[in-house]
Amino acid sequence: MNTNSPTRIAVLVSGGGTNLQALIDAQAQGNLGGGVLSAVISSKDGVYALERAKNAGIPSYVLPRRAYSSAQAYTAALTDLISGTGAKLVVLAGFLHILTGEILSAYPNAVINVHPALIPSFCGKGAYGLHVHELALAYGVKVTGATVHFVSEEPDGGPIILQRAVTIQPEDTPERLQRRVMEEAEWQLLPQAVSLFCQGRLRVEGRMVHIDPDGTHREAL
Repeated sequence: MNTNSPTRIAVLVSGGGTNLQALIDAQAQGNLGGGVLSAVISSKDGVYALERAKNAGIPSYVLPRRAYSSAQAYTAALTDLISGTGAKLVVLAGFLHILTGEILSAYPNAVINVHPALIPSFCGKGAYGLHVHELALAYGVKVTGATVHFVSEEPDGGPIILQRAVTIQPEDTPERLQRRVMEEAEWQLLPQAVSLFCQGRLRVEGRMVHIDPDGTHREAL
C-alpha cells in the first residue's frame, strides 16, 4: 500500500446512513487519517444514506440484495463493484446483509463493521438495529455500548478494534438507548477506527488488534 496516497474507502449502507454521516463529518474536519470516502454502496434504492452521499459529493451505487439468489452471488458482485472503485478499506455502516468469504479474501483485515453493543454480548445473526437494544434492556444489563471490529465469516466475530461503554438509564426505551449509543459511542468510534486504519496503525495478531503509535506496521495488515 502506498502510504503517500490517500486510502480510498468504500462505505456499505442499507438505511438512513447516520454512521456514514459521522464519517462524512470526520472527513470534512480532516479526521480520517488521510483516508478519503470514495464510494457509497447501498443494498437498496431510495434510502437516505444515498442522499447524504450526494450532498457530500461522494459517488454512490445501488446493488440490490434481492437481485441475487444467494449471499455468495451477492458478495461476489459487491466485491467486483468495490474493486472497481479502487477502495482499499471497506466500512459496513448500517449494512444489514451477511457477506461471504469472497470479500474477505479480496480485502483481508480491511473490512470493518460497527455494532451497537459490547461484543460478545448481544451480537451475531439476527442481532441488528433496534433489536440489539431491546435485547440489552430485556436482559437487564447496566452497561452497553458499541464495538468496531474487523469482519470475519462469523457474524460479529472478527477481531475487535475499539469499544466504548454507555451506561443504561432507568428511563431508557430501546429508541432512547439506540440514540444515545449512536451519539456517545458509534459516531465517535467508527471515524476513529477508520483513521487508525488509514494511518497504518492497526496490527492484527490472531484475535488481538494492536494500535501502534505510528504507521510502521501497515504492512502487517
